[in-house]
Amino acid sequence: MPGTMYPDGLRASRPIATATVVAPEAGGGSSDAIPAIAICIDDMGGDANGTAKAMALPQDVTLSFLPYAAATPALALQSKEMGHEVLAHVPMEPIGPSDPGPKALKIGAPDNAERLAWALARVPGLSGINNHEGSKFSGDAASLVPVVRILSEKRLFFFDSRTIGRSQIVRVSHQHGVESAGRDVFLDNVLTDAAVKARLNELADKAKKSGIAIAIGHPHGVTLRVLAAWLAEDHGVRLVPVSEAIRLKTERSQLLAAR
Repeated sequence: MPGTMYPDGLRASRPIATATVVAPEAGGGSSDAIPAIAICIDDMGGDANGTAKAMALPQDVTLSFLPYAAATPALALQSKEMGHEVLAHVPMEPIGPSDPGPKALKIGAPDNAERLAWALARVPGLSGINNHEGSKFSGDAASLVPVVRILSEKRLFFFDSRTIGRSQIVRVSHQHGVESAGRDVFLDNVLTDAAVKARLNELADKAKKSGIAIAIGHPHGVTLRVLAAWLAEDHGVRLVPVSEAIRLKTERSQLLAAR
């Protein structure tokens, strides 16, 4: 595609997953015409019960695993074998005293490359990463450069959790040929059935307006219960993995920029 931001062979090295239509097609038209949503459940691996329930969701729900959770390697591999797209939920430095977890990427840390390599190795079969915490780190372009260079070498994408509005993840990733886009909706800031369902409906509405929208949720009982029921209903959207959503968002941005 003219104006593409990817180095030669980047897409060819990682197959694009096909979309699953989770809503009936009106009039029998192509599924490509149906607005697309992607849903990433992160913080996977720490809570065995929540992780198991998330793994039971439809295959096109993307699962992002905390690299430091003891069970992550086995569960990530199992999720991949079940058909899910798998990410590493890489800990990154936040603003404030919150602890993102062991081996978090930090501004100015001389061993960030080693920390990232450890995180990637802990999640077998991964297609990309997204940030766990990271409100400070994701806003520092200079610190992100070595990260995205490694991702470019490994043909991995960088999904921005957007824990802060001034995140530089997408901009820096694109500068170095790494596929990237940010989430549009958090599903479970409020842990009630009504609140999660409202956020899912918001996700569908955003997709219908722009063609594609991405949400992040967590393996909470409320989130997974409401999500499973919602995905079984007709909302006029189709479910795709995060990698496909990033591709669609990128192509849409390029088309808008070319106008």
